[in-house]
Amino acid sequence: MNTLDQLSNLISPGSVAVIGASDDPLRIGGRPIAAMLKAGYRGRILPVNPKRDAVQGLPCFASVADLPETPDAALIAVPAKLVPRTLADLGAKGCRAATLFSSGFAETGAEGEAAQRELVALARKHGIRLLGPNTLGVYNAEIGYFGTFSSSLDLGFPRPGTIGIASQSGAFGAHLSALARQQGLGSSVLITTGNEADITVSDAISWMVQSDRTNVICAYMEAINDADALLAALDAARRAGKPVILLKAGRSAVGARAAASHTASLTGNAVVADAVLSQHGAILVQDSEAMMDIAYVASRGVFPSTRSLGVVTVSGGAGIVASDAAEGLGLPMPPMPDAVQKRLKDLLPYASPVNPLDCTAQALNDPSLFEKFTSVALEEGGYGAALCFLTYVAGAPAMSEVILKAMAPLRRDHPDRIIALCALGDPEILRRYDDAGILVFNDPCRAVRAIDTVLRYSEAGTAPAKVPLPQAGPVALPDSSPDEARAKDILQAWGIAAAPEYAAADADEAVKAAERFGYPVVMKILSPDIVHKSDIGAVRLDIADADAVRAAHGAILAAAARHAPDAEVTGVLVAKQLSGGVECLMGINRDATFGPVAVFGLGGIFVELLNDVAVRACPFGPDEAREMILSIRGSAILQGLRGQAPADIDALAGMLSRLSVFAAGAGERLMSIDLNPVLAMPEGQGAYALDAVIELEPVGHGGDTT
Repeated sequence: MNTLDQLSNLISPGSVAVIGASDDPLRIGGRPIAAMLKAGYRGRILPVNPKRDAVQGLPCFASVADLPETPDAALIAVPAKLVPRTLADLGAKGCRAATLFSSGFAETGAEGEAAQRELVALARKHGIRLLGPNTLGVYNAEIGYFGTFSSSLDLGFPRPGTIGIASQSGAFGAHLSALARQQGLGSSVLITTGNEADITVSDAISWMVQSDRTNVICAYMEAINDADALLAALDAARRAGKPVILLKAGRSAVGARAAASHTASLTGNAVVADAVLSQHGAILVQDSEAMMDIAYVASRGVFPSTRSLGVVTVSGGAGIVASDAAEGLGLPMPPMPDAVQKRLKDLLPYASPVNPLDCTAQALNDPSLFEKFTSVALEEGGYGAALCFLTYVAGAPAMSEVILKAMAPLRRDHPDRIIALCALGDPEILRRYDDAGILVFNDPCRAVRAIDTVLRYSEAGTAPAKVPLPQAGPVALPDSSPDEARAKDILQAWGIAAAPEYAAADADEAVKAAERFGYPVVMKILSPDIVHKSDIGAVRLDIADADAVRAAHGAILAAAARHAPDAEVTGVLVAKQLSGGVECLMGINRDATFGPVAVFGLGGIFVELLNDVAVRACPFGPDEAREMILSIRGSAILQGLRGQAPADIDALAGMLSRLSVFAAGAGERLMSIDLNPVLAMPEGQGAYALDAVIELEPVGHGGDTT
């Protein structure tokens, strides 16, 4: 039996054993039975409790061994000390999927963690897939299966539908389920993974991807316990055209070594997770309201090929509000064609026919105006989505029939467009629009945000790029972090260019190097222990002659001795001073979850203040590097702002890609790389790393020794 089949047994079982079954429908061992009986579960419920002959009207069995058949799944609601024996009995019976409600494992500390590891080993020995421990369970509303003790069911059963929910947190997952029901959304499947001793949110997403009944996946995660599996699941969802709307909690700050690394300070846990998960197609949200709004739009399965919005309104003010929201998101709202604008003006002289299309309150007297303006927006505006602001008018009993009669044919005639109403009124009246396939929002800004997200998802396409990843070869690293000169030597072997430079042992060598390069030159201390050289006065610029070289040499050594007396000093670096380009930053940080990630931004002292950077998991090719470079807000500076010559973006992209390949092959000893600044020269003149810091885990302090 393969993994997905075992998960299907867990989520869609034909029979389920409840170990620790209770006759009390309010107890953990009784709630699932009561819920399944009430919901009309189509399978067989097999209660197990040695103290009872019957549970909630069902025959009860004294032990797992006494069961009359092998259950597809088991719900375990017994004390932690009884769980190992229960699992062994289930394995002997042939059951291959179990949901473990019981707590008292990894969530309790080191002793519980050890017990949980033993539990997983036992489950694997018997070929059992384990959900939990410490899980709220799973439901499948399509078949009336409620393998959960959640009290959220007291509010009502979930509506069947195409939305699936996977959550590490049981309570929050149940909250999302209840929220979906409250908003009229169909969420047939909920899987809560608890401690994730075995089955993870990634596994749940993978199962939903292959399910014919799930088209939109909502996921809540706290920890990423298997990054490779999660990214593979996201890639599979994208290929299948199933949006994954992900709320990732635990947006913690970066660790202590951020103080020593620009790159580390720019790539905190949340930044990296957001970047990598988005890279693999996840739609990231930070609150449940946004999650449900996006799921609502996406659940209709309409993914337009054009990312643009047309707004039809009876209120000029509402049109402005919607336009402001769209502009803030970068959602295009192109004007209607001139000829169409003229026709609409002829139809209603005081209308605003540009976009938003304001048919004014006159539409209340003549509802055909609203239908005509909306029809024209869809047919001749070419918009991927149309948002119609009708507020309480659409919800009024006297007007709703007329409006629905006008809107329903538009929905049928334009199946490839998103059509939404902004309306208030009786929920039963508004539900009729929803039943006709017309989305209903109570706020234009919420509508615009959700629509834009789905349009972006559609624009990105469903399949990941087929470009082969660059292959990282073996990387030879020194035993400890190198000084700047050695760091540049290592990187230049991988095609990462630096300005002409020389590590001078004394002032005479410094003068010879400067005269060989030609003035002006820059000089700075060489030390693996001094990262921020300029902060201690150990950098000198614009050095124009031999006397200035000698003076700078002495001053740099004196500054290092004064401010960092214990630092290892290996010399003074003399480099050709380049000018005329744009300063950038690029670097690498090893993330505990995703491994090496690359960062790119404009350089200089304000990079951390502005935090205008792009982040991507390594390795990647030049095309992806170029996308990163052009995605930052300040990319216009690189493209030739206000008549300036454009920078050599191709050279930057090549350098960034090669850096990512180097990092991917360097192994776990590579902690970070800072290239700041990298000087991007005018187009065709290359890019050069003017400073380089490589931070390594010393040999013998953990990690590999590549």
